[in-house]
Amino acid sequence: MSRAGVCASKSMAELAWSRERPSRLPDGLLRATARRQSVRNAPRELQRPVARHRAIFISDTHLGTRGCKAELLADFLARNSCETLFLVGDIVDGWRLRRRWFWPAAHNRVLEELLHKIDAGTRVIYVPGNHDEVLRSYCGRVIAGVELMEEAVHETADGRRLLILHGDRFDAVIAYAKWLAHLGDGAYTLALQLNEICHAIRRGMGLEYWSLSAYLKQKVKNALEYICRFESAVAREVKARGFDGVVCGHIHHAAIKTLEGVLYINDGDWVESCTALVEDMRGNLEILHWSSAAAARDTVTPASARDELADSVPA
Repeated sequence: MSRAGVCASKSMAELAWSRERPSRLPDGLLRATARRQSVRNAPRELQRPVARHRAIFISDTHLGTRGCKAELLADFLARNSCETLFLVGDIVDGWRLRRRWFWPAAHNRVLEELLHKIDAGTRVIYVPGNHDEVLRSYCGRVIAGVELMEEAVHETADGRRLLILHGDRFDAVIAYAKWLAHLGDGAYTLALQLNEICHAIRRGMGLEYWSLSAYLKQKVKNALEYICRFESAVAREVKARGFDGVVCGHIHHAAIKTLEGVLYINDGDWVESCTALVEDMRGNLEILHWSSAAAARDTVTPASARDELADSVPA
């Protein structure tokens, strides 16, 4: 599809909101709109520092939910450029939009930043997850300049082959009891609502962002055991398929580690930790914690913030 075929931001969200797998794309996704031109011509902040990377990986943004930290995500996209951007699933939350429509201006800004990257020549690859599973019907197609794939392979600058997938198929609850996953999603939503109350109180006190839900996850034994089982299952699969490593999402737990003899990387999320994985021009991989970086930006240079706040692994 030509890059001229760009959808309005709400049309993209409506695709994820669909209850059934449509037989063809909605007309709104096939019509050229004024949105793309307005994004291209929109004024951007002058003197904004931009960090340049070879590749960026983000997942679990959950656009369409109140828990999405859209302002921080849009700020990250505006301040970081790359040759290839991987969207590793659960970018739009179709589960939640199916129940109730929620799409504020901040979520539009995220889409506009993505469109700006496409206009600037960034290759954007979208690997859908379970919350945006409706898009799996279109894997193998290019929509609005975004390549949709069931899974992807990325070769780092130093020659390592990484499998890119969301990871939900390694989740036994998703695979065998989807109704339980929806029930758990409701409980998780409640935790995120408490998280927002905590964040509002801290913000009023002049304190930086801190995730209550992420803290609770770290303290609950069953949650830690679930994370370990998930990580091991993913690593075994990747090793069996002959890859050097994997980049995934799904469990909202950013990590870089060696498991089963392969490199396991989870790029985290944008409802709790606000993290992304980046690769530099030499193949070094690191996790950026953007909530901390945003808070520190006024007191340290962007390069210093990245060095201090990133978990890195050498090439």
